[in-house]
Formats: sequence, C-alpha cells, structure tokens
Amino acid sequence: MPELNFRVEGIEPLRHAASPHLTFRLILEQDQGKPVAIQNILLHVQLRIEPHLRSYDEASRHRLAELFGAAEQWSRTLHGMRWTSVDATVPRFIGRTTVDLAVPCTYDFNVAATRYFDGTREGDVPLRLLFSGTIFHVGENGSLQVALIPWEKEAECRLPLQVWKDMMELYYPRSAWLRIGKDVFDQLLEYKRRTGATGWEKAFEQLLESAETRKPR
Repeated sequence: MPELNFRVEGIEPLRHAASPHLTFRLILEQDQGKPVAIQNILLHVQLRIEPHLRSYDEASRHRLAELFGAAEQWSRTLHGMRWTSVDATVPRFIGRTTVDLAVPCTYDFNVAATRYFDGTREGDVPLRLLFSGTIFHVGENGSLQVALIPWEKEAECRLPLQVWKDMMELYYPRSAWLRIGKDVFDQLLEYKRRTGATGWEKAFEQLLESAETRKPR
C-alpha cells in the first residue's frame, strides 16, 4: 500500500471566482522506497482552526468574547473548531505531485469561523488539515488496487489573516453579511417603510441613533 505524506506549500485567493475561495497548494509525497504508480485519489479534507496555538491582543480578545467568553475563561474555552470540509480528485502521479485545493469561504456571520477570522485583528491563523479518502494504485502484479488513507494523516499550516481579509474586501467591499429570521426581517421592512428610510443602512442607522438617545446618562 502506498504511504503518503501531506503538506501545504502556500495559500492564496482563487482568482476570478464567482465567490470567495482560497487555494491551498497541497504537496502529496510518497515515503522513501520504490514509488507506486497511483492512478488517482478521491481525497477528503477537513480543515480545522486551532485558536489556542497563537496569542491575541486586547482588541481581538474583546471581539472574540462572543465565541470564547471572557478572557479569564479562555484556558477552558479556547479549543479547536471545525472550519469546513472539501473534496478533491488527485490525478495520476508517481512519487510526488502538487494539487490545488479550492476552499470556499463564507462571509456569513452566523458561522463561527467567519466571526473568528473577522474578530482576530492580525497575524496568522493556525490550521490543521485532516485527510481521508481512497487511493487507486497499481499493484505489484500490475492489477488495480484500492487502499484507504489512514485517519491519522494530517498537516499543519498558517493562514496569514490579511490574505483572508483582503479576499473578503475584494468580494464585499466595506460590507458584511448578516442573516436574520423572517419575522425580524418583516418588522424591519415595516419600520423602513414607516420611517421612509432610503435604504437598509439608513434604517439601521436610525435604529442605532434611537437606541443611543434612550441610553441612561
């Protein structure tokens, strides 16, 4: 059975895509010894964020409190979190190959990973990639063989936070997405009509201004 090792060589935005994607340049390499002719691989990759493997400034701690609680709780609450999963087909190779893994990125703030990326101010995001899947390879007698990628196969890398922020600014310049319940939307729509607000941003601004004036001094 072929023994494969995985590592990430680089991460960059996928150019000219219909929606935000990051391209992970993935290196697959067989262990030392006589390489096996691999016909293809049906690869499954789970991406996890490892927030406990970096430090945070005060501004980031404040913005991430919704995810992890108060700073004094982080020793218990700061743990690995699932980001997303992707599938890819690796074509035929012998010994070593490179594959571009396209990872979709949502800007939905109901998703914990989005809130983490947006709330962390600077630096790198520690990531762990967990691999599984099926390898189709040529056996010693020339017949097609099938093997599974062991569950313990993984790779660590760091995503420069600025890469993610620049990508989102490119697709959603000076904007953010927020999903709300239909009943709340209907109330906001009625408020917008009643007050004559010229757009959704104006309606929200009016509501915020109203809330500020009602604050006790």
